[in-house]
Amino acid sequence: MNITDMAERIKRGERRALARAITLVESGRADHRVQATELLAALGTDREALRIGLSGTPGVGKSTFIESFGLMLTQQQGLRVAVLAVDPSSARSGGSILGDKTRMDLLSRDPNAFIRPSPSQTHLGGVAQRTREAVALCEAAGFDVVLIETVGVGQSETVVAQMSDLFLLLLAPAGGDELQGVKRGIMEMADVIVINKADGDLKATATRTQADYAGALRLMRKRPQDPDGYPCAMTVSALEQRGLPEVWDSLKELSDWRLQAGFWDATRSRQARYWFDDAVRTALLAQLETPQAKAALAALGDAVAQGAQEPAAAAAAFVRDLQTYGG
Repeated sequence: MNITDMAERIKRGERRALARAITLVESGRADHRVQATELLAALGTDREALRIGLSGTPGVGKSTFIESFGLMLTQQQGLRVAVLAVDPSSARSGGSILGDKTRMDLLSRDPNAFIRPSPSQTHLGGVAQRTREAVALCEAAGFDVVLIETVGVGQSETVVAQMSDLFLLLLAPAGGDELQGVKRGIMEMADVIVINKADGDLKATATRTQADYAGALRLMRKRPQDPDGYPCAMTVSALEQRGLPEVWDSLKELSDWRLQAGFWDATRSRQARYWFDDAVRTALLAQLETPQAKAALAALGDAVAQGAQEPAAAAAAFVRDLQTYGG
């Protein structure tokens, strides 16, 4: 594989090269990891897109919202949009349906849009292990906005905030009252809360839910990275395509304010440090998967189980000799 040639093709915006590159960075093979690192280094960090993380419980209409929102950005705003959709993997088989692209039929055919579904595998936090690197590839390909759709599992799904500039939380009408709204975790990470399905019989319910969450947000401590009025709660109908420009205006207003106030660069720097620490932890854990390390763990585990060694002493001995196990 010619890394230099692939990097040039990605910079020219070639979709096939981008798709192959994402496949490369998602691979767990050691030689592919080396090539992926070389590719990311060759691409550099010259281009930056607006990264928008998007989360919500299953059934809230994330795919419908992303398709309508993405089409509004490409057709009305003249922007190029990339969607990285993370699909949950089966705990039994390890497989994923990867059906998000099928749900976004119109957006997938838009020449200014790119949709890439990826399996979450065993990675926690609502995103795949290499989603951050896929974001960097989409930026290098010249996309203006990168939408990162998470698995959608609930309160613990906050890792996406470590790779996005803005975090949008989708909720369904009648999803909870003010007490639900003041729960910590994913709620306090959100920049804009969107109550979807504000149409038909649910329109009035959506308006009441929006008022409940707006009241709950006022009870939360103001964050230094937020101007007055943020975080905010809004209603939209992705099905009827109403309220989408207003959501975009709010996101742009917030991102422009943070950029001018200096929070944008500070956040990107903090995120880079987070992913450095994560890469170190991942590399250390990978050392436990070598045959020598597994054998040593099994032997020490048996010794501990039989009472021949104390757990703390056995663990200290394993860590001390870890570098000799082929890591």
